[in-house]
Amino acid sequence: MPAVALAPARRARRAPLSLVEQPAPSREVMGVRVHALPMAEAVRRMIGWAQRGEGRTVYPTGAHGVIEAQDRADFRAVLNRADLIVPDGQPVAWTVGALGLPGTERIYGPDLTLALCRAAAEAGLPIGLYGSTPETLALLQERLPQLAPGLNIACAISPPFRPLSDEEDAEYVEQIRASGARIVFVGLGCPRQEVWCDAHRERIPAVLVAVGAAFDFHAGSLRQAPALLQRAGLEWAFRLATEPKRLWRRYFRIVPRFAVGAAGQVLRARRHPAPLA
Repeated sequence: MPAVALAPARRARRAPLSLVEQPAPSREVMGVRVHALPMAEAVRRMIGWAQRGEGRTVYPTGAHGVIEAQDRADFRAVLNRADLIVPDGQPVAWTVGALGLPGTERIYGPDLTLALCRAAAEAGLPIGLYGSTPETLALLQERLPQLAPGLNIACAISPPFRPLSDEEDAEYVEQIRASGARIVFVGLGCPRQEVWCDAHRERIPAVLVAVGAAFDFHAGSLRQAPALLQRAGLEWAFRLATEPKRLWRRYFRIVPRFAVGAAGQVLRARRHPAPLA
């Protein structure tokens, strides 16, 4: 995978002091801060940000993102600048729970996408789609309103899979802004999607949500793992079985490293518990 240029740190526009919410509980998993909160609370916060037109970033993050952050300090900084990082993978949720927040709920990217679309439809908030192919976006524009009645998809953009020129990027940004979208789902794949969100959080007055393969799942072009495998933390095995040529190198690199790194962190935390504040 070619290296992705990272943008310098930016500060997102924040709500007035009277509207500032309490930080979500979190734990650091191998250097990445992951928040622990129920799906309903995550959606409530994002809808509030969207209603106020705030530029925010939200990343459902699994083992893939955590390992990418191990190898690239600049990408780790991108993740840790997010307003909300939720455990997209069951192993990440287990690790957060084992580090002192038992019962941490997995917030799976496709499930979050659907829940947020339904909440946006109810609140009258237009959404945008950025990423994937024109064919996938056409399917999403047909299917998402069926799953979330009343949903307004204000824009759907399929950028080329190459670095954009400044002019192209500015054109897409203006298209999103002009559409009035207040939540933008970004499906460019990790780490490209998180890098894009981080670079655009101050240029687009919307909640930017990096949702990975959710576009393909909801469009019907990829099969989701059975719920039993998801609960067992074996979704990676299902995806590997369905796309072995594309995914074997990724999972060969990610799965053992995450398992060893997370287990080691949990063991160290139990041997040397942090003092109570």
